[in-house]
Amino acid sequence: MAEQTSLEKKDSSVTQVERARSGRAFVPSVDIIEKSDELIMFADVPGAVAQDIDVNFEKGQLTIHAKVDPRQDEENTQYLLQEFGVGDFCRTFQIGDGVNPERIKAEVRDGVLKLHLPKSEALKPRKIAVRTA
Repeated sequence: MAEQTSLEKKDSSVTQVERARSGRAFVPSVDIIEKSDELIMFADVPGAVAQDIDVNFEKGQLTIHAKVDPRQDEENTQYLLQEFGVGDFCRTFQIGDGVNPERIKAEVRDGVLKLHLPKSEALKPRKIAVRTA
């Protein structure tokens, strides 16, 4: 039986998000897919651009923080209707030993952050050659 890689949501009552600026903060929705050699995480961060996204790994915690600037000059805009909220995105995950932190890669496209979390060699499935005795 294959061993599954451990990736846990961090309890929000334990992790406090430090805000560097005022405004709304959102928790991005995330999908995680497990492949044989890596986990792939998709996080929705609409309005964020690559230079305003920070992905950090420290002491077993993977933190995503994406800064999103308002679309309009808030001081000089008079809305007739405003339904779309703009704010930063922040989420933290506890990463198990099954992920190789040195090889984590990130990319963003169309408001979706894609993280590649390569599995450690010890957890990757491997084919064992059978020889004639």
